[in-house]
Amino acid sequence: MKCMQEIVCGCAGKPERENNSSMRSNCATMLQLHRIDDGGRYVSENRASHNHEMLRTHAEKLHWPSHRHIDTYTRDLVKQLRQNNVNLGKVYTIIGSLFGRMENVPFTKRCLRTFCGKLSKEQADDDVRKTMDAFSELGSNDPEFSCVVEVDKESKIKTLLWTNGRSKMQYHNFGDVITFDTTYKTNLYDMPFGLFVGVNNHFQSIFMGVVMMREETIESFKRVFTEFIRLMGGKPPKTILTDQARAMEVAIQQTMPDATHRWCKWHVLRKAKEHLGPHYTKSSDFRAALYKVVNEMLTVDEFEAAWAELLDKYKLHNNTFLIQIFEVRHKWAKPYFSGKFCAKQISTQRSESANHLWKGYIPPACPMNLFVK
Repeated sequence: MKCMQEIVCGCAGKPERENNSSMRSNCATMLQLHRIDDGGRYVSENRASHNHEMLRTHAEKLHWPSHRHIDTYTRDLVKQLRQNNVNLGKVYTIIGSLFGRMENVPFTKRCLRTFCGKLSKEQADDDVRKTMDAFSELGSNDPEFSCVVEVDKESKIKTLLWTNGRSKMQYHNFGDVITFDTTYKTNLYDMPFGLFVGVNNHFQSIFMGVVMMREETIESFKRVFTEFIRLMGGKPPKTILTDQARAMEVAIQQTMPDATHRWCKWHVLRKAKEHLGPHYTKSSDFRAALYKVVNEMLTVDEFEAAWAELLDKYKLHNNTFLIQIFEVRHKWAKPYFSGKFCAKQISTQRSESANHLWKGYIPPACPMNLFVK
């Protein structure tokens, strides 16, 4: 037990290096306390004179080491805010409102940034174990929860796929048509994140499964699709919509040979403006005519005749972009899917919208365990 304690000025001692911005000036101000038998303390020595100018404003105290402490309650609040993807500036503003105004916050924004950095490091430490703990917790609350973890020779995670009981039930009822889309940089490891999304009888988006994968190769997609179908009871979808990734196309042909694979129409046409230049503007006749062909032609003969007429009218027979998308028209054009059930879906917009929504709640460089939670 301490029997003596000295409280010194923030300017006590010498600077560690010369010619720096340290406030230390060898100030001798000191309050010495001694403990007595009943646990109390008494002042045994008091040196009250400072050898430096005192602070002129209340806000200057923030730059002193003695005023950089973040109390426990504020730390808990900051932790919750950061886990919910609130950026540093907004966190500081919220804390300022709790203290009445920004000038009353007892620490600087730099201190807050340092603390948030420590939080991120703590969350990333032992990430795999924490992720498995999160899965165990999900499984204890949902007997139908399932996950697949694939590791490489170095025991690093290659693929992480999971789904729950509600998603399995949704797939059983509405799994005939699904969309699958991947997005990048939603986690600490920049692993592509994929969502299996469907639509229910009210045309509301429903989530079927979630996957994080290190590589986007044919073999990786084959494993993902095979495991997804297995988790869903072995029944593959009748129609699947994706973007134009070649690896994904080959994997779908091998794992779901009887399914109709449809490309997202938006992905096919998204480079139209780049390749068609002045022809493709909001006010141009060509753009309106193109969308009429794409959206309103119902039979193959109608589509091909209208396409040929469009090229003749605007003299675009040699346009590379139009030639390429016409060659793969059976993958995206409406007439070639006559008789195929698509649940009124023509793009992967539902998957992309879900990805965009989730990015609002998940920090862009969060560790895997926080991402799963």
